[in-house]
Amino acid sequence: MEDINRLKLVLVEKKKTGKWLAGQLGKNPSTVSKWCSNVSQPDLATLVKIASLLDVDVQELINRR
Repeated sequence: MEDINRLKLVLVEKKKTGKWLAGQLGKNPSTVSKWCSNVSQPDLATLVKIASLLDVDVQELINRR
């Protein structure tokens, strides 16, 4: 699978961890880990929540082709 999102990079830029994000979203840390490694992707509603929590535009979380 191609890298679709930039979540891992944005977390590093914002000095946040996947565990922190999982706690904020009420998700299992392994789920967030799968998103960060592009094994799976969050749904659109969750992506919007992530962008809000990280104070970034949703487009910053998605790779442009």
